[in-house]
Amino acid sequence: MQGRLSAWLVKHGLVHRSLGFDYQGIETLQIKPEDWHSVAVILYIYGYNYLRSQCAYDVAPGGLLASVYHLTRIEYGVDQPEEVCIKVFAPRSNPKIPSVFWVWKSANFQERESYDMLGILYDNHPRLKRILMPESWIGWPLRKDYIAPNFYEIQDAY
Repeated sequence: MQGRLSAWLVKHGLVHRSLGFDYQGIETLQIKPEDWHSVAVILYIYGYNYLRSQCAYDVAPGGLLASVYHLTRIEYGVDQPEEVCIKVFAPRSNPKIPSVFWVWKSANFQERESYDMLGILYDNHPRLKRILMPESWIGWPLRKDYIAPNFYEIQDAY
């Protein structure tokens, strides 16, 4: 089943894959990493002016990593804003996805967290570095194949 945005993207020749609708009726689309930045700019121009959230997850041990974007189209006088969920999958061996920081500034800390926890590299992000874990931390704690160290260095809070 194709949603309104998917039909609009097809009409304008933009490559994507419809993943259907979630339990709230929000359309979910898959975009290839190499197409994501241009599609993000087009979606912003189309009216999706608010990045509600960005998150990431590990699809399966040894499998793909996913970066998920929840976009909202906020317009004056509209009671029910239009929403869409975009999923961008990247291979674990080279998890590179273009950053959308320059489209939606709110992606800054959210993409940094996804990098910190899963190791997804966001190309052209202005300050992609760890945000939760110490800079010296080795590995990506939310990957399903992550092996937790058997010790943790206790640091003085002062």
